[in-house]
Amino acid sequence: MAEDEEDYMSDAFLSQIPDVKPGIPMVKRVKEALRKEVLHQEKNVKNRQKTIKELEQESREAAQHSTISNQNKGFALLQKMGYKAGQGLGKQGAGRVEPIPLNIKTDRGGIGMEGVKKRKAEEELEHYRQKARAKQQNEKQSLEDFRVRMRTEREEQKIEGDLRRSQKACEQLDSQKGVPVPREDWYWPKLVVEEEEEDKVVEEEEEEEEEDKVEEDELTSLDKLQILTSYLRGVHFYCIWCGTAYDDEEDLCSSCPGDSAADHDD
Repeated sequence: MAEDEEDYMSDAFLSQIPDVKPGIPMVKRVKEALRKEVLHQEKNVKNRQKTIKELEQESREAAQHSTISNQNKGFALLQKMGYKAGQGLGKQGAGRVEPIPLNIKTDRGGIGMEGVKKRKAEEELEHYRQKARAKQQNEKQSLEDFRVRMRTEREEQKIEGDLRRSQKACEQLDSQKGVPVPREDWYWPKLVVEEEEEDKVVEEEEEEEEEDKVEEDELTSLDKLQILTSYLRGVHFYCIWCGTAYDDEEDLCSSCPGDSAADHDD
């Protein structure tokens, strides 16, 4: 081996080789690819063709921000009549200074469509309000009907209770006077008859009971209560609401507030 040739296995030769770690070249290639992709996207954005609407918008904005040149025929006529840039219109210069702003219509609706939309929105709002008012009225009416129904049920229950008390009092007072049977069957409380006794009832009595029942069904509980309390007051001088049997009619009239439950509420 020649003296001027280096041993490739020697330390001097190995120290000249750069330290290359595994994976580093791959990372650099990925970074470079990403950088190129970003540059490519930016270039596409810059070179992207603008739409007609974008071009029109830019043109309008440029025209609005630029002043009218002397080559404009209208502006030239105004200058001949003494108008100066920045001066208001009119003989006294008190008119409009800035141009009338543009109102670009972007939708496809015809002239007057905005008014139609506004009227339609107002009609829908009024329709909603009417529905809300109707619903509120229905709820109010339902609540009132419920109150009336509950009040009627309470009154009917009170009438039924007063009628039962009157029947018991009538049976007791009639029995004290030796009255064997009530003037009307419903003047006394109905007796519970056993099945064996019911079988012994003759057909004629059943027919009479049916006739009496038809007449009885024609009377309401309030009718029965008024008739029975009148009987108790006239025959026995008794008031169910006072719970007292008076000595005579004069004592009843002077001591009892009246012949109805309302007279005894106070």
